[in-house]
Amino acid sequence: QVQLVESGGGSVQAGGSLRLSCAVSGNIYSRNCVAWFRQAPAKERKWVAVIYSTIGTTYYGDSVKGRFIISQDNAKNTVYLQMNSLKPEDSAMYYCAAGPGTGCSLRRQNDFNAWGQGTQVTVSS
Repeated sequence: QVQLVESGGGSVQAGGSLRLSCAVSGNIYSRNCVAWFRQAPAKERKWVAVIYSTIGTTYYGDSVKGRFIISQDNAKNTVYLQMNSLKPEDSAMYYCAAGPGTGCSLRRQNDFNAWGQGTQVTVSS
């Protein structure tokens, strides 16, 4: 089984930066894909970025491409989401999730079998 713990959320002004962390533990074969999702109030949960943890390949949603970077530090068993040039529309609960490689291919919630509790990001104008 895989366990995920997010941290690093907070409040920031537009144009600022935050780095979210997702501490990952458990079976590596259950976390071939690690992803960040976000959900704003009254909005659908959507994927933001994914990383094939075994090879390091990454993909980004159109709304964050060029501003966010997903990365991993294997020594610390942690996946990061560096969030730059933040906009008010980035405000949401951010969740990390882990699952098999199909998660990174299809970016569907149901492909991920482990989820963190979420961390709040608020961007003010």
